[in-house]
Amino acid sequence: MAYDQHHSPPRPGHRSGHRARKRFGQNFLHDPGIIQKIVLAIDPRPGEQLVEIGPGLGALTSHLLRLAGSMDVIELDRDLVAKLHQQFGHLGKLHIHSGDALKFDFRQLVRNGKLRLVGNLPYNISTPLLFHLLSQVDVIQDMYFMLQKEVVQRMAADPGTSSYGRLSIMVQYYCHVEQLFNVPPGAFNPPPKVDSSIVRLQPHHPLPCPADDLASLSLLLRQVFSKRRKTLRNGLKGLLTEQDIVDLGIDPELRPEVLGLKDFVALSNRLHQISQQTSDDD
Repeated sequence: MAYDQHHSPPRPGHRSGHRARKRFGQNFLHDPGIIQKIVLAIDPRPGEQLVEIGPGLGALTSHLLRLAGSMDVIELDRDLVAKLHQQFGHLGKLHIHSGDALKFDFRQLVRNGKLRLVGNLPYNISTPLLFHLLSQVDVIQDMYFMLQKEVVQRMAADPGTSSYGRLSIMVQYYCHVEQLFNVPPGAFNPPPKVDSSIVRLQPHHPLPCPADDLASLSLLLRQVFSKRRKTLRNGLKGLLTEQDIVDLGIDPELRPEVLGLKDFVALSNRLHQISQQTSDDD
C-alpha cells in the first residue's frame, strides 16, 4: 500500500494546542520519515482490524485509517478524544474508546478476524501493558509497538546475553520477537531521555512449547531471575530440589540466563506436578 506524505497531522506543540502530559507518559511522534517507516512496516489493508493504543495527536492514526478504512483507538487522555474525532473522523470509520489500555478488554473489539495492534506505548507502563496484552494473545494477529530501546532488547534477547531474563522468556513464549529499527529522541515532542525502538510481535499459533501451568512458569521465572547470579540449584531452592533438576537432564550448576524456553517450561512443569501431588495428599 502506498504511503501518503501529504496529509501529516500538525506537529505536536504547534497548531494542535495540546501540551504533552507527563502523568500520561506522553511523547508525541512527529518525524515524517519515522512515521513513514512504521506505516510501511505495518502495511495496513482494507478490512483488517487495526487497533491503536494511545493515538495521541494522531501522527500514525491519520495514515493507518486512510489505508485501512476503519480502526479502533484507545486513548486515556479525554482532552484528545474530541480532537481525534474532529481531525480524523472524515478519513474512515474511527471508533474511539476512552479508557485505560491496562484495564481494557481487547476481545470485545473482535468482529471478523484477529486484531492488529499498534502503539507508541508509555514507557512507565510498557511492561505491565505487554503482559496484559499477552493474556489476550489468542485474538491478536500481530503487534507493532514503539518502546524504550532497552526494553525491546530485553524482549528479543537470546540465552547467554546480559539482556536475557524473565521478560525475554515470557514474551518469546507467546510471540516471535523482531526488533525492526531504532528511533532517536528528536523524533518526539517533547524528546524523551532515552532511545526508542520499533518491535514486531507475531503470536505463535499454536504455542511451540506450551506449559502445563502458566502460574508455575511465572513463579519459577520470577524467583530464579531475582537470583540470576546464583546457580539453578541455589536459585530454585524452595521450589525444586537438585535431583528434580537433574532428572530433567539439566545441569543444576548452570546459571538461569543460559537456559532456553524449553528448559524453563520443563522446570515449571515439574514444579506444577509437585504442587499437584502435594495438593492431592492434603
